[in-house]
Amino acid sequence: MSGPRASGVFTALRTQLQGAANEFAGGPDALEGILLGMVDDVDRAVREPLEIFPVCHHSPASALAMARRLREKQPKVVYLELCEDMAPLLTELRNCRLPVAVQAFAGDIDGFPQEWAPLSVVAPITEASAEYQAIAYALDTPGVELVLVDRSSDHVFQWNTTASEDEASADADADEAPKSEEAALHGEAVGVEIGDLRPRFAELEEHLLRHGKVRHWSEWWHQYVEVPLGDSDHDTYRQVMFLIGSLFRRLAPGDGDRVRVDEDRERHMWTRMREHMAATGTDPEDCLYVCGAFHAASRVEEFGVDGHSDSFTISPRTATTWQYGLIPSSHAAIEAQFGLAPGSVSIAATQWQKSLKRTRVQPYRLEGQAGARTSRAKKALPAAAPAVPAPATDRLSGFLRQPPVLDGLDESELLGWSVDIVRAARRNGYLASTADAIAVFETSILLAGMRDRAKPTPYDFQDAAVTCIEKDRVPGRRDVRRLVEIMMGGDRIGQVGYEALPPLARDVYDRLEPLGLKLQQRGVQRALLDMAGRPELEACSDVLWMLRRLMPAAAARPIMGERRLGERSIQESWDLALGTHQRALIELGYEGVSIEQVLEQRLRREAYGPRATTAGVLAAVEDSLLYLRSGRLADELGTHALKVLSAERTVDGAPEVLRRARALLAYYRTSQPELPAWIESFVRTGYAHYCTLLPTAFRDEDATVGQVAAMLGFLFSMESLALSLGCDRTQLELAVAQSHPEDPSKTALLWAAQVQLGTLSRSELRARCDALLDNPLVVPSYPRYLSGFVHALEPVPGLADVVVEAVSNAFGRLPDTVLLPWLPLLITTLRKGAGDLAPLLIREAGRVFPGRLSALDAWVPPWRQPQEDPFAVSRARHTATAAQAPQGIALLAAHPAACDAVAELLGCEDDWQQQGTSALPPDGAGAALLAAYPAACDAVAGLLGCEDGWAPTVGAGSPGAALPTTHPASAEALEALLSRA
Repeated sequence: MSGPRASGVFTALRTQLQGAANEFAGGPDALEGILLGMVDDVDRAVREPLEIFPVCHHSPASALAMARRLREKQPKVVYLELCEDMAPLLTELRNCRLPVAVQAFAGDIDGFPQEWAPLSVVAPITEASAEYQAIAYALDTPGVELVLVDRSSDHVFQWNTTASEDEASADADADEAPKSEEAALHGEAVGVEIGDLRPRFAELEEHLLRHGKVRHWSEWWHQYVEVPLGDSDHDTYRQVMFLIGSLFRRLAPGDGDRVRVDEDRERHMWTRMREHMAATGTDPEDCLYVCGAFHAASRVEEFGVDGHSDSFTISPRTATTWQYGLIPSSHAAIEAQFGLAPGSVSIAATQWQKSLKRTRVQPYRLEGQAGARTSRAKKALPAAAPAVPAPATDRLSGFLRQPPVLDGLDESELLGWSVDIVRAARRNGYLASTADAIAVFETSILLAGMRDRAKPTPYDFQDAAVTCIEKDRVPGRRDVRRLVEIMMGGDRIGQVGYEALPPLARDVYDRLEPLGLKLQQRGVQRALLDMAGRPELEACSDVLWMLRRLMPAAAARPIMGERRLGERSIQESWDLALGTHQRALIELGYEGVSIEQVLEQRLRREAYGPRATTAGVLAAVEDSLLYLRSGRLADELGTHALKVLSAERTVDGAPEVLRRARALLAYYRTSQPELPAWIESFVRTGYAHYCTLLPTAFRDEDATVGQVAAMLGFLFSMESLALSLGCDRTQLELAVAQSHPEDPSKTALLWAAQVQLGTLSRSELRARCDALLDNPLVVPSYPRYLSGFVHALEPVPGLADVVVEAVSNAFGRLPDTVLLPWLPLLITTLRKGAGDLAPLLIREAGRVFPGRLSALDAWVPPWRQPQEDPFAVSRARHTATAAQAPQGIALLAAHPAACDAVAELLGCEDDWQQQGTSALPPDGAGAALLAAYPAACDAVAGLLGCEDGWAPTVGAGSPGAALPTTHPASAEALEALLSRA
């Protein structure tokens, strides 16, 4: 694909390279083909009627050569290697402060794997870049058209089945990339480089770095390409860049996918350019094609205005909807994304300013560009026709043979650097002095000489400063290497202007305007909201809480105040960093026109997603009430939670479901007159669902004891409401009866559930715990039983005293030889599985155990103290009275119907005759019995309707009216007895 060669332009260079190949390789071979092929590539690109301008990404030399060429040629059409669908965004660059990045974003994708979502493509732009010079010239010069010819953002992912392997960062210097917040400004985007120029042959890059005596590629490029090309003429610049691009292209590995993508991009760009020229009738001599040097030396059939026009078909885009906008960028973000050395972009920016002062070239800047001086470039443009290009000549031979030139100003510049770095080091805690400045100066010259350099580069100076100043420790937040980067220009961070923001971002800034803060500035700002004194700030509070939910945590961080169901703060304090996280705010604008809309969409997406869980849907319900106060959305999502719960066959989310269901139930009970229909249905469905899963969960080894405890907590805490809504308690009793766990912790949990249901008494539970301690085979697993008891405090909090007793008995009864080995297991088990329940256990222990150490020796645990019979006093008094008045037995025997009637009214059981009568003497006085129990006499008199003098005044409305009517003989006997008493 080399084509016919030009007549004698590069003949001398071909002859020289052919002779070198014969001398070093011993004859014609692959080396000769590579060297001569490189010359053919340069010859072909130079002879192309459509002028090709090769560039390197963020190269000051490329930007300087571009500014010169634009003023000389003044092309009418500029073809730029950039995604063709990003063209409408470029006019918004004048509302921003560089560096910024043009972004294409797709949240909802159609035609790509879902695991790729969201898709993001960014093209960073700095002032010291050739592409910005071309954009500024085309947009601010009347009659000039800017045409983007690279593949669209959709095709970036269509053609790269591995998510754009050739565009993503992670190169040889990835381990040196900064991990700062600024380095993540581009997020997880795929970068589109205008001028990707780096060896793709690892051995070649290693060879260049080793023989160039440099550490990374950015330093090699600065030393051997950037500085020599800074003052070169246009033809020399083009031929050198063509040669470098051809070298890297021919020595690139034969990776099928990567080569295919590169060639398809070149076919796409040449196809678009020919289509535009055919549609507009533009003369190729009036055009300028700006592309990366790697793609300039192309060998595809579609290359050139006379290339094959029908051999490549551009595939249609997918149905994915793309959103476009500008996001802030930074030098560190560019370095991190494209695998450049830390500080290299900042050094390039400094080199750009120095080159402008040295050459006095007037760069192009967009009119009204934020952060830049007003450009007078357009006023200085001559009205004459473009200059006729000179015939092509061989400039490569002279450039490759010229020796490095010493610059007399380097010494004063290096001296200024040395003084500045010592001043910066002292401000950051280093004990630096004038002697250190001298040492840095001399060491920089020494390192440059050891590396065969004519003058120290910024990288030599950086190494010298680290060696002479940093010593053995870093006293402050920044090390010396970072201080050098800051001194060389720092990490310049761009900003997107208000007019270039999407509607959502502008709406957020407008709604937060009452705070009186400059929220577009970077850094953290403190906002104080007193809603009691200024009610209008409640709207700002709502916006901040929604931003807290949608954006990174550091963007809006509450210091004072909280938002919980049923609670509202009257004062709040916030740390806001919206300017620092402007990219995240801009990307929210791709999802909707207001934050309420975006939040609702995200809640629906989380609730209706394929991996949605019941706990997640309930969390969405809670967020809809907290941030949107939308009962409609809460009811819709709550109804969907029923379907998700019914479809679940595991209990993984049971603890979270219990927590959120309790919170929502408490909120609705306190804020609304009646419960919503969905939460009543949720309680009914959850009761039946967890009853069904309970026996399986007890046996399932994958179900943890905490999850089973949460199920029981749901069943027991929601039981009263569930039974009132029509559930059957028998279902829970059967589920517990069918549960037969094998795990000790679950066994203890089952015992607690049986105590709650009444099928197991507390005394029986204590007996089982004692039996565990008496069994030597069970003692090693006793901590797991204790873990189950602690988890049982969730569904049965009333067992706290039993759990304290179980733990205390273990420590009191077991010998140290048994206790100490499993004590670490007990602590780790309780900490890992029941950390939130430990406070309840500690409070109970604090109530039981003595508060002072001196009282511990005489202290007796409550469960070891003899239990007093609460009826012992009354039983003794009754026995004594019966002994003094044995005629009471005769009275009771003479009037059995009266005794039965009173016993029935007092709620006694049928066998009352056998309870407590055997101890009474066979005979006694009934009057003495009543005299001994005056309260009982009053009660019986009240039943009979007697007055204070016990006169029988039974009326129809008296509570004891039924007794004289139904049992007249009993009434008369009792009345006579009371009268005698």
